[in-house]
Amino acid sequence: MTTAEGQSLPPEESAVTVKGLTRVFGDFRAVDNIDLTVAKGEVFGFLGPNGAGKSTTIRMLCGLLMPSAGTGTVGGFDIMKQSEEIKKHIGYMSQRFSLYDDLTIEENIDFFSGIYGVANDKRKERKEWVLDMAGIREKRKSITRTMASGFKQRLALGCAVIHEPPIIFLDEPTSGVDPISRRRFWNLIYEMSSRGTTVFVTTHYLDEAEYCDRLALIHRGRIIAEGRPDVMKKEHMHKEILEVAVPDIVAGLDGLGREGFDVALFGNVIHATVDKGESAIPAIRSALAGANIPVANVTMVRPSLEDVFVSLIEVS
Repeated sequence: MTTAEGQSLPPEESAVTVKGLTRVFGDFRAVDNIDLTVAKGEVFGFLGPNGAGKSTTIRMLCGLLMPSAGTGTVGGFDIMKQSEEIKKHIGYMSQRFSLYDDLTIEENIDFFSGIYGVANDKRKERKEWVLDMAGIREKRKSITRTMASGFKQRLALGCAVIHEPPIIFLDEPTSGVDPISRRRFWNLIYEMSSRGTTVFVTTHYLDEAEYCDRLALIHRGRIIAEGRPDVMKKEHMHKEILEVAVPDIVAGLDGLGREGFDVALFGNVIHATVDKGESAIPAIRSALAGANIPVANVTMVRPSLEDVFVSLIEVS
């Protein structure tokens, strides 16, 4: 068993280990023969576009969906034979908040304490922890459906880890949440990781990958790259990125595309992937000038993980 950097990882240091994990639905291979190793205490990001196989993978790891093929363990329990034991030793937060909207905040916490088998003498302590962690102590009697999405998200996380599991699976936990709430949520993830909890998080927000210790990129059911974010940028991005600022982005994309440049929208600017940045800058300026498109700026920038992912998809 090895990490993405090629170093061996003893079984006792592994929280998740799978080999050849596959899930087939009829003729469709949702997850195709993937290998994964996640170390204890690691924040591991599982990234990819919608429909790439992220949720199917996480459901198999949580014991909610039986694999079609493959071997492995989660928390030391066999994914093919001990799914019920896996469920007892993990926390799971699904894409959709698994809260009961018609219950109060406090009632939701009490319900999940019972579901997860929290000892009676610890329930009050754990409830107070969830309320403090989510910043909702003064709202404890409020009906859950009246809460803002950011508070619901933190409450859902608290309910998922109320039994203090060693491994927590978060499936698209920040989908539909504002940027400030996303940042606060990741602060909570860091706090759990610092206490030794293994965090396995799926997301399609590539900027969130920067928060992970290590990550894997999945596309069409297959892992196309794995490693630390900084290492992946060096190993998988052999071209250079030019950031092009123009008043009319649509016209700029169209004009550069017609001239054969590999371009993509990146926020409110254009990213052009080129072999040599310095020599490509005049060519880009010339192409835009020929299309009567004024150029505000063209600069060389460090590739982002989004650039890496787009580059990998094109060759996969």
